[in-house]
Amino acid sequence: MIDRAGIRIAQGQVIACERIEGVNDNMSKSHYHDFYELYYLESGERFHIIRDSMYTIRPGQFVFFTPYVMHHSYGAEDVPFKRIVLYFRPSEVQSPELLNAINAGGGVYTADARSRYSIHQLMELILQDEGSDSSFKDEYIHSLLNLLLVTIVRQLPKPVQQVKRALIGQVIDYIHNNYYEDITLEALSKQFYVSPYYLCREFKSCTNRTIIQYINVTRIMNAQRKIMETDKSITEIGSLTGFSNLTHFNRVFKQYSGLTPSQYRKLSQKASIPSP
Repeated sequence: MIDRAGIRIAQGQVIACERIEGVNDNMSKSHYHDFYELYYLESGERFHIIRDSMYTIRPGQFVFFTPYVMHHSYGAEDVPFKRIVLYFRPSEVQSPELLNAINAGGGVYTADARSRYSIHQLMELILQDEGSDSSFKDEYIHSLLNLLLVTIVRQLPKPVQQVKRALIGQVIDYIHNNYYEDITLEALSKQFYVSPYYLCREFKSCTNRTIIQYINVTRIMNAQRKIMETDKSITEIGSLTGFSNLTHFNRVFKQYSGLTPSQYRKLSQKASIPSP
């Protein structure tokens, strides 16, 4: 399934919305992005792995992803689903206070009927107007987005669904908290009292990545944040994110992002400069 809203965001659009219907359409691996995502399930059932937790999502529930959160979704065989997904850049959030509130509110939400109706209708209005030629279209969608965010923050102050942690969730949590260390399969196996073979098999089954791939993508995700948010040197950032030498850091960074760390820094600095 093609994520057309994601393509529009990548091409420079700051808010993008899309309704998608599918069956047996599962993400191949966990991913992350540098924008926000609101995922509202209209019908069917989906399973989400969000960092170290696993969730079952049913109609009327929604998931709010903040930037740089590893996640992926999948469904049971032959179970159709329909969802609305909304992406937006931090620049579109109306105030620093609202931005702080939504940054603290990522997760899975189960809304009451009134809140669910309001949230669904606002997403529907954004979806409808995005495909129109209405006057003041950008201003209207921007206003709807912020009304949607305020509605979520005011009516649903915290994610309410609790999730039982499984072995792979604990391993993922360990990787996220220790990515800068020298993590090996043998050390993980001893840490969680399982055989390397069993750990590899179960991890690949849940995430569709090998453990080494997941460690590397977690390191690169954190390296990207440090490149964008600090003035530390590329060599220092590589060391801080678990890479033993600059050559290895450059190679793995380019493998997962398509750019070298230096190219990524130049691109992020250019993107942060306001247009004249």
